[in-house]
Amino acid sequence: MFTAKWEGVFPAVTTKFKENEDLDHAEMEKHFAFQIDSGVHGLLTCGSLGEASTLSFDEKLAVTKTALKVADQRVPVLVNVSETRTTNACRFVQEAAAMGVQGFMVMPSVLYAADSREAKDNLRTIAKAAQLPIMVYNNPVSYKVDLTPEDFKDLSDCEWIVAIKESTDNVRRITDLRNAVGHRYQLFMGVDDLSFEGLAVGADGLLAGLVVAFPKETVTLYQLMKAKRWDEALKLYQWFMPLMHLDVSNKLVQNLKLVETLAGVGNEFVRRPRQPLVGAERERVTAIVKRALETRPDLSRLQ
Repeated sequence: MFTAKWEGVFPAVTTKFKENEDLDHAEMEKHFAFQIDSGVHGLLTCGSLGEASTLSFDEKLAVTKTALKVADQRVPVLVNVSETRTTNACRFVQEAAAMGVQGFMVMPSVLYAADSREAKDNLRTIAKAAQLPIMVYNNPVSYKVDLTPEDFKDLSDCEWIVAIKESTDNVRRITDLRNAVGHRYQLFMGVDDLSFEGLAVGADGLLAGLVVAFPKETVTLYQLMKAKRWDEALKLYQWFMPLMHLDVSNKLVQNLKLVETLAGVGNEFVRRPRQPLVGAERERVTAIVKRALETRPDLSRLQ
């Protein structure tokens, strides 16, 4: 059986656009390098935070090509798979595999809430086409499809499915998965404001959002948790929490692109129908970021 031991902090990187909504590969190169130089353990392109729903088939491949160029084998590059038709998803993973990606994160079809039989068959079919390691994105809150620990027990014979991004918003699911399938899968917490809790009960990593603006803080939190330095980790987490709440929102893209901008590591350009925050929403996020920057912890004391 093939195994991939993904662990650590994997940012769901934002896709950079120019003001006219064209892809901005120069800004993406700069941002991907910033993430890797800050110590992240992998990159995930074209996810929900990466505005996958606004990207064409070829644009997703182009973004991933840029990530592969920047990573240069230093960290694994995964690309999100979110096609609405299984046949298209199979074609996508085959083309991305030919480019040299190290694996995939597979979402359910966002336009159809499949039952467990359909969802598992979809995963098996895509895995067979990909012939590369796959992380399953389980997010019933947003995508109305929930694969249970029993479902993952059933999928355990599929050698290419190696990891789960757990985003049920129920931290108990980490323990339920461990009890059901042991260490068959690498488990990533996919809800930013459950990072401490998820790592405390045995998650292997974070598939994170606020890391796009604060990668060193996110990596330090992970390292402290793995070293069982709970008190120090909790203090850092408490500082981080108001920011992390911004990831759990229908406007997570606008929120986090504003955070990137205020932190000096990005811009606010999004693709319509999304638009940058205005009014009270903008003021609220700006105040949270301003407070975080004013009280930013000295990480040198935590290394």
